[in-house]
Amino acid sequence: MKLLNKFACAAAVALAFAGTANAGVVMNDWVFNPVGGGFASGQTIGEYLDVNGNSFIQLSSTGTSSFSFKEHSVFNIPQADSNFKLFPVTYPGGNITATFEAYGTGTLSGSFTFGGGLIKIYQNPTSGQYGTSAGIYGANLGNLIATFDVLAGGGGKVDQFGNPVSNGQVTVNAKASAGDLAPGYFFRGNGDDLSNESVLSFAFTNANPLQDPNGMLVSEVACQFAGFTGAGCDGSAYANAAGQYFFLGTNGQFKLAEVPEPGSLALFGIAMLGAGVVSRKRAKKA
Repeated sequence: MKLLNKFACAAAVALAFAGTANAGVVMNDWVFNPVGGGFASGQTIGEYLDVNGNSFIQLSSTGTSSFSFKEHSVFNIPQADSNFKLFPVTYPGGNITATFEAYGTGTLSGSFTFGGGLIKIYQNPTSGQYGTSAGIYGANLGNLIATFDVLAGGGGKVDQFGNPVSNGQVTVNAKASAGDLAPGYFFRGNGDDLSNESVLSFAFTNANPLQDPNGMLVSEVACQFAGFTGAGCDGSAYANAAGQYFFLGTNGQFKLAEVPEPGSLALFGIAMLGAGVVSRKRAKKA
């Protein structure tokens, strides 16, 4: 029994380590310069960038209770760590916005996961364009400063109509390879430019159904960005259709993280196996 307990303990620790390795280690005290002016004039980010925006979701039934989905979102990134040091104020011309496209699958009254997608972050030197008809809701204007590939996984819980549950927690995992971040914007605390590295990102958002999106949001995000041709885009009035398509209002945090070493988990697994062998030998002696 002691041997089984030790194996079970080792397995639990290994699984916990695996989760940490896959997730990476969140970066603290990294530096972001919203105008691309370099490390010295950047702002130290304690942990995250604040994000808020809107998403248009389209569901397609794939079975009795299963579905696939497509998501198109626009986001504004106004500050870091909820510190009220707004980028457009602290750094004039440093308006930061983002677009998000993703797809995935899920189960009604269950959960959903992402299969892939793309996050693009922009620095717009012209103030006041987010929320307008410029570009796509003003979210894709200016300089493209970061591109992240959405990784399989993440997601959250949904109700019987496919809506995230009340104040639904949604997680998006993504990765930027070396060269996907523009130089001059993202730095380690020691001044190293992250544009030369691969990094992970995690977005944690609260998502709630937006029952009455304004005409600009419908026109820009649903009709233009998502290519939707139904209500609101065909001359008729828009209204969310439960289980088919709907808008969400979202807000949350955007974090960066280290890419785990490829061999770290394997080495840890070998160590756990060794611990099991030692335990077995001791058990035999006893």
